[in-house]
Amino acid sequence: MIVEERMRTYINSLDPGNTEFLENLEKDALSSGVPIIRREMQSFIKVLLAVKKPKRILEVGTAVGFSTLLMCEYGLPDLEITTIENYEKRIPVAKENFLRAGRNGQITLLEGDAGQILKELEGKYDLIFMDAAKGQYIHWLEDVIRLLAPEGILLSDNVLQEGELIESHYLVERRNRTIYKRMREYLYTLKHDKRLMTSILPLGDGAALSIKMPLDPMTMDKEEI
Repeated sequence: MIVEERMRTYINSLDPGNTEFLENLEKDALSSGVPIIRREMQSFIKVLLAVKKPKRILEVGTAVGFSTLLMCEYGLPDLEITTIENYEKRIPVAKENFLRAGRNGQITLLEGDAGQILKELEGKYDLIFMDAAKGQYIHWLEDVIRLLAPEGILLSDNVLQEGELIESHYLVERRNRTIYKRMREYLYTLKHDKRLMTSILPLGDGAALSIKMPLDPMTMDKEEI
């Protein structure tokens, strides 16, 4: 564990950082106790954006808008992001940050319960970033897959629960056991769903990178073709 922490510290020391606006936003968020995606995930997302070049992104979990703005900054100039947030106190902060960054024209912030909003959304997204209530990931998955474009990417953050996920069920605090059970079910489903190809990465607090497999014309209904 100590070696892993030293490796993480070293790798993060190589990171050149972000724009001044994002650096200040991160400091403000952390000082206020608002969770921000870790440096390892920030770097990974930048590379993912450069490789995939998504034009439409769906983010589940806005918080104060740091990851949203990171994707705007390092994605395509015409990138469009739809982001969902349910925590009322953070919504106006996110809106203000989008305005200050001059990115509000690229971002659509949907307020309310993600489970309900996902059911109502239509269209296809090239990248979906899941970073909200971890115990709900498994309940949202069917709608997320429906909304993901063929060969689109689903990136799920914080899936290893600070290492608790590899422990015995009986060693996990009772209050965390529901999340533990649901996240294990989520990861199992990601790895075994034939519509997806998934790699689970020891990145930050754990990430799952899933690719939606392209449609097979031989198995498609006539309506789908």
